[in-house]
Amino acid sequence: MSATSIPDKALSAQDSSTDSQLTVSFRLLLGLYSIIPLCLLLQLFDAWFWHGFLQQNLPSSPKQFLLFQIIFGTPHIVASSMLLASNTEYLKFYKLKIILMTLAIAMIFGVGSLFIPYKALYVTVAAWTVYHVLKQQLGVGRSLYRLPDWVFYALLWLSVTAGIFVYIGIFLKNSLDQQQLEWIKLIASGLCAGLVCAALLCERYVTTQSGRWFLWSNVLLVVSSFYLFIQQYYFLAILAPRLVHDATAYIFYVVHDYNKHHLQPQNFMYRYAARCHLPVFIVLPMCSFALAFVLQSYGDNAFNAVTEFLFGVEIHKAITLGLLGYLALMHYYTEAFTWKQGSPYRRFIAFSK
Repeated sequence: MSATSIPDKALSAQDSSTDSQLTVSFRLLLGLYSIIPLCLLLQLFDAWFWHGFLQQNLPSSPKQFLLFQIIFGTPHIVASSMLLASNTEYLKFYKLKIILMTLAIAMIFGVGSLFIPYKALYVTVAAWTVYHVLKQQLGVGRSLYRLPDWVFYALLWLSVTAGIFVYIGIFLKNSLDQQQLEWIKLIASGLCAGLVCAALLCERYVTTQSGRWFLWSNVLLVVSSFYLFIQQYYFLAILAPRLVHDATAYIFYVVHDYNKHHLQPQNFMYRYAARCHLPVFIVLPMCSFALAFVLQSYGDNAFNAVTEFLFGVEIHKAITLGLLGYLALMHYYTEAFTWKQGSPYRRFIAFSK
């Protein structure tokens, strides 16, 4: 969701009394940020009472837990793709952009990978990932902040730049020497300090209490990840932004699909769901979680079995890296415009406090 995607209204997960439309509220979205103090408390309890048990036993990244990938990350990317692909009018509306982006991904990450260094591609994807996550979160609250554009983008880029250094420090730590890691920590600490100072200076522009809460929640999302990174609780450092981002996205997806399909199913997925008497609320989450599980757990093996049978060759990680990687990059791209004001998606999104 883009920074300009939310109008000057608020968001709730409840039925509107006038037209039975679902809405989404900032109270609900703000509640997702409760994962931040929970992660900080876990770190403090582990340091004070549990003698570093969590630090020693948690993986260095949530991606090392297959279960984590099945719950977070992959499902919301699959859900985004399903929402776009299952509604033919959306595919027709965005057809040219999808084709051009597919060609760009094929050129850069297919052909380009033959001569572009792996680390350069990795850092590019990392930067795009962080930008996507933080732009969504800051953008969702933009109508509450009512910040001037230059102020909003100053906060956004301080957040994104700090987040990129934290991301690189976590995921590339094994390929960095001690001096490089110290430089990353130093730069990230300066950026986080700058972010806090900027937020303090810019707070005067925020006229509502809910806007202040949302603004500081997003600042804390970055600062807490940095703190957990330097404390070497890498799993917790990634967990908080991942959960907040994914859950926020799902709230929008479910509200959209309920408002579009609950009276009259508009595509094959919801027509079959209606025949099975499945509530509209659970269709997209259930299908995306199930598909993510199948692809993550069995996709590579199934694809290899087919290619080996037909062509006598195996293509390693064709699904988990190839297909899911493509869907992730396409997700980062399409979410930047599909939720903007005036898009077909927005006809089915309602807002309230």
